[in-house]
Amino acid sequence: MASEAKELHTVMFPYFAFGHIGPFIQLSNKLSLHGVRISFLTAPGNVSRIKSSFLLSPKIQIIPLQIPPIQGLPPDFHNTSEMTPAMHELLKQALDLMQPQVKIVLSGLKPQFVFFDFFQHWLPELCSQLGIKTLCFSVFSAISGAYLTVPARLIGVEGEKPTVDDLKKPPHGFPETSVTSLKAFQAEDVSYIFKSFDGGPTVYSRVIDCLNSCSAIVIKTCNEMEAPYVDFMKTQFQKQVLLSGPLTPDPPSGVLEEKWADWLGEHPAKSVIFASFGSETFLKDDQINELAIGLELTGLPFFLVLNFPAGVHGQAELERLLPKGFTEAIKGRGVVHTGWVQQQLILAHDSVGCYVCHSGFSSVIEALMNDCQLVLLPFKGDQFLNSKLIAEDMKAAVEVSRREEDGYFSRENIRDPVQTVMVEVDKKPGMSIRENHKKWKDFLLNAEIQGRLFSDLVQEMKAMA
Repeated sequence: MASEAKELHTVMFPYFAFGHIGPFIQLSNKLSLHGVRISFLTAPGNVSRIKSSFLLSPKIQIIPLQIPPIQGLPPDFHNTSEMTPAMHELLKQALDLMQPQVKIVLSGLKPQFVFFDFFQHWLPELCSQLGIKTLCFSVFSAISGAYLTVPARLIGVEGEKPTVDDLKKPPHGFPETSVTSLKAFQAEDVSYIFKSFDGGPTVYSRVIDCLNSCSAIVIKTCNEMEAPYVDFMKTQFQKQVLLSGPLTPDPPSGVLEEKWADWLGEHPAKSVIFASFGSETFLKDDQINELAIGLELTGLPFFLVLNFPAGVHGQAELERLLPKGFTEAIKGRGVVHTGWVQQQLILAHDSVGCYVCHSGFSSVIEALMNDCQLVLLPFKGDQFLNSKLIAEDMKAAVEVSRREEDGYFSRENIRDPVQTVMVEVDKKPGMSIRENHKKWKDFLLNAEIQGRLFSDLVQEMKAMA
């Protein structure tokens, strides 16, 4: 395979957010193992972190791009991790101003392909002028694209902006699966993609432009998990839709930090609840309170990780938000931590039996590759649809029950699903969450299957080149 594909050269151009950059890195590493040469474009401040995630391969080079100055966007901010929502919008404006710079870089590199993200809607036309094929790479699940960002989403809608009631229902022609609707609070959240800021294009219009004008679409999924949604995307865009497979991560390297290894080692196998929601999902005050008490009410040991927006002192926030005396009451049985942790190593630890997470697609794939059962608590965007895919279609998780209009959840809403997957699942005949989880774990850990899924992508690229 490597000898067949060795002449391929592709440029990677993800949006400057690590939730997007990560899958592009995974894709780059796997392509480089198939002999594909990679040139990776990013802002200078991201280079060192990206470099540390790459395989040591002469096939991969990183090329820094300068972010044009935009009023209100600090010059030393090179990714979204420390940005306010308003700065996110300014970053998109800066990205649009990078066209001349990107054209010069691509003219010099002369790759066959550019894998690009949903925000660079201007890139396909630019690449067409240079004779370069463009592959719009979705780092999201196929279900989220099929539900939200297809032309059919505007069928029957007055104007260009669907209402919350419109978004509660799937688009016209959506496949008949167990996913039939969103709740009002979820529909309200995803309505963001139809909003224009400072007169700029909406997220929806950027995505549709990208998908309509690219040479082919690539989605980070596989037919085994999402065939109906992949087929719907093909029907909607009438072009090749290639699949990279779920890009399963390699086994974690290194050793778990000693204090966490010691704490986890004090508890029996499969007894600990690990709850974490990524670096850019922030819970509201009442949500933190109910979540922490709900975990405590299970009677099981738990490790809760909470993060806060840039500029907020995390430890001070925890002291403000947690019930008085809570930290002392859970000592020895519970940990509440803010900051980065070695998530993959924690999920793989023998004592961890349940993972409560936000349903980010990469996070649920990591969880399914381990033995810990999944409780899903999505907060925004594609997370709502990922949760439906895993809990309703694949029946490999339980989603936290929340109020229709505002998404409120109580401590009991946290306690009950955790107890279902940790304790009661073995007592209820006919419940197959554990069995389904094991089925998907075996599928994701099957190196031959995952290798074939990716080899198919390389073959299809070679046929296009």
